[in-house]
Amino acid sequence: MSSERFSGILAPVITPFQENLAANHSRFADHCRWITDHGCGLAVFGTNSEANSMSVPEKIDLLDHLVATGIEPKLMMPGTGCCALTDSIKLTNHVLSLGCRSVLMLPPFYFKKVSDEGLYTYYSSVIEGVGNANLRIYLYHIPAFSQTPLSIELIDRLVKNYPETIAGIKDSSGDWGTTKAFNSQGWDDFRVFCGSESFLLQNLRAGGAGCISATANVNPAAIVNLYQQWQTAEADSLQDNLNRIREIFQNYPMIPALKAATAIFSGDSFWYRVRPPLTEMTKEQLINLTAELSSNGFDMPGL
Repeated sequence: MSSERFSGILAPVITPFQENLAANHSRFADHCRWITDHGCGLAVFGTNSEANSMSVPEKIDLLDHLVATGIEPKLMMPGTGCCALTDSIKLTNHVLSLGCRSVLMLPPFYFKKVSDEGLYTYYSSVIEGVGNANLRIYLYHIPAFSQTPLSIELIDRLVKNYPETIAGIKDSSGDWGTTKAFNSQGWDDFRVFCGSESFLLQNLRAGGAGCISATANVNPAAIVNLYQQWQTAEADSLQDNLNRIREIFQNYPMIPALKAATAIFSGDSFWYRVRPPLTEMTKEQLINLTAELSSNGFDMPGL
């Protein structure tokens, strides 16, 4: 990964919660360390982190703990996009103060059908409000959740006016045509990450930078292996193997399933817990998930 801009595989790290639903700092750091040991970066406070179920002070506390326990800040791309402009600025400033240079930034998603002008003003206000030349923003395009799509025209304007700061995008549209379009714009050193490893090989062949994937929480080594081997004769077979595991998880509610797999393979039942409004896997779902993963020889060694 470049010191200036990311490429490779990152995981939106799942967050362990205690019985009182407070985040468990030590388990969070341990899981981050397991992920980085397999060659992945950390997109902490992404969708699969249940980030929008956590407050800004909670996120700051978790970040402080990660850095204090030796997690390298340059491996992190924390999610700092909030509905409130002031929250986005506060969290982004704290991220930079810890030595991180990159953030993954959702658009403000509460108000719907907002204009490109409004979104441009939001992002430019964050950039000007932070006022730090080291800041690198990766836009987070996830219209199915945010209901706030980021248009080519909006991104083009941001890139032209903030060429150093607007570093790339994570496209979680689930539509390869959209990811391909982001790659084809010719923006200088603009890093395009797909939101699922199912598109990883296509993205790399189109000039993309990698992927930021939910299942990098549980299958990091295999995803990194494809990233490293994408120009070899084995690449298509490696992609097929990734797709098979991804499809298993996509048949269940993703966040509870990722946490369930982590609980199963670590032997730590603590990981089953999710924050409301999400709910844990049912007994039947757990039985089926365990059987499917076992039949496909899936493991999480060293967890």
